[in-house]
Amino acid sequence: MFCGTAVGPKSAARGAYYAGPGNRFYQTLNEIGLTPAQLEPEQCWDLARYGIGLTDLAKKVSALDDGIEKNAWDVGRLSAMIEGYAPKAVAFNGKRAAREFLGGEVAYGPFYDSIGESAVYVLPSTSGAARRFWNVKYWHELAAFVRGKRYFDWEAPA
Repeated sequence: MFCGTAVGPKSAARGAYYAGPGNRFYQTLNEIGLTPAQLEPEQCWDLARYGIGLTDLAKKVSALDDGIEKNAWDVGRLSAMIEGYAPKAVAFNGKRAAREFLGGEVAYGPFYDSIGESAVYVLPSTSGAARRFWNVKYWHELAAFVRGKRYFDWEAPA
């Protein structure tokens, strides 16, 4: 399950997740092997056939990250989704949603604690606006985990 902050204005206008100009979400999913071909944003609903779900932490607004007000975050809804669906992994597409959901500063990569049975990953945002933070390495780590391969050496803090 991938979780973003909120649907951006361009995505809302197209009726598709990650449809903003320069967003490399679908390119990255294909590059790391989670989809067999690069999908177009309008094919976002087809991701379910590959075991991929999409959601946002702020579901009732359409805004860029800096335009999301504090009362828009719906931590309870996302918690219930994770508990109900129990995905193998919850991957935050960018640090903002992860910080708001997890309640503090986060680093890219696997989070030291799980949510129920779900592993947690914090990934660099695929948004064109976050290009300076881009590093596909963390996306490859997530893909390896999903496929059941050990891609990195990591231990939870004591």
